[in-house]
Amino acid sequence: MNLTAPLRHFGRLVAPPLLLALSVVPAAAQSVLRDAETEALFHDIAAPIVAAGGLDPKAVDLILLNDPSINAFVAGGQAIYIHSGLISAADNAQEVQGVIAHELGHITGGHVIRGDEGGKPATGITLLSLLLGAAAAAAGSADAGMGIFMAGQQAALGKYLAFSRAQESSADAASVTFLSKAGISGRGSVDFFKKLQSQEFRYGFKRDADAEFYSTHPMTADRLATLQDSFEHDPAWNKPADPALQARFLRVKAKLVGYLAEPAATLAAYPETMTDAPARMARAYAFHKEALMDKALAETAALLAMDPNDPYALELEGQVLLESGRPRDALEPLRRATALTQNTPLIATTLGHALLATEDKANFAEAERVLKTAVARDRDNPFAWYQLGVVYEAQGDTPRARLASAEQQLDEMKLPEAMQNAEAAEGALPKGSPDWLRAQDIAMSARAMIERARKSR
Repeated sequence: MNLTAPLRHFGRLVAPPLLLALSVVPAAAQSVLRDAETEALFHDIAAPIVAAGGLDPKAVDLILLNDPSINAFVAGGQAIYIHSGLISAADNAQEVQGVIAHELGHITGGHVIRGDEGGKPATGITLLSLLLGAAAAAAGSADAGMGIFMAGQQAALGKYLAFSRAQESSADAASVTFLSKAGISGRGSVDFFKKLQSQEFRYGFKRDADAEFYSTHPMTADRLATLQDSFEHDPAWNKPADPALQARFLRVKAKLVGYLAEPAATLAAYPETMTDAPARMARAYAFHKEALMDKALAETAALLAMDPNDPYALELEGQVLLESGRPRDALEPLRRATALTQNTPLIATTLGHALLATEDKANFAEAERVLKTAVARDRDNPFAWYQLGVVYEAQGDTPRARLASAEQQLDEMKLPEAMQNAEAAEGALPKGSPDWLRAQDIAMSARAMIERARKSR
């Protein structure tokens, strides 16, 4: 697969194509990692929990961030952001499901949009203390004025942090309900909180009154005790984990190590004595990063010997061949991977890239078809838009090439360029056609965002 833009929750920014079947995109201070196999797993482990929360599983996005810290969060909308460090720390899919259930509690509780409920009272206390402190200072007591102000600041902080802790407790309670309704054991959630508690001990965190006051979350020990008591009374507590989901989780975890870690570290964690699928997947990445194509292909061949119809092994084989300068050889495995995953956009985009990389114009019609299908299902994919623009330009269709460039640039938040290309496309496309309307929409959107940015400055 190839590089695509992050979902729009974090803005449209992009980097050059990378080596492997995971892809990374700058997003705020972090990077979004996109991979077809990982996103399929996230959807499948989250779907029953999301449904239990009364939401549509297709409407909730799980987004993987390249960040080594153990964290997950929501930031508005129906999107859950999961740090790569959390996947590395988890031992099984149930632990990740526990985190997803908790974050879903924040979404269903409207905690992001209700942030002002905690912020406004705190702001009111701060402003009142500022006025009272100023009055005391004007009466001739500067020390008293400062004391009133500092006390007000402390009260405001306590008000806000108490509100935050209440939200966290609410999300914990919701997670118990969601996992129970989904028939998923809470053991994973409990085990993950034990990991967090171990991290606190490792870094010397001590529970005392000050620590509890200044924390945005309830104390981990208290949360763990409450959760364990609730889960142990749930009928699903002793339900075994799904072995198929666990096998998929271990592959994704190994893939993440192979992609993010230095090759030496990957090979130390997954030595060649290990012959299971996760180890071979991790080593394929490590060898490819070291430009050891034959060894990388030997690992993908071994994966395919285990399962000839493994679409993600086929995807990785095609990726290695493509990025090693053998695009024609990459076509067969990428076509099979695309078909087996029913045209998953990220894999289809890699196939489109390989078709264009052959520089054989006989392949361009297939590339256009594949890429148009990919962007129809995943518009936030700037690399696919770029490749589609290349096809249109090769066909002499400059207006649609400009439109594809505008789509790409809007995803990348290159707003002036997006507006310029969209306006050029609008002027040349048949008036009233779907493409003409889309060009008009992009131009208007880019212009509005530029204006908002100007006013905010």
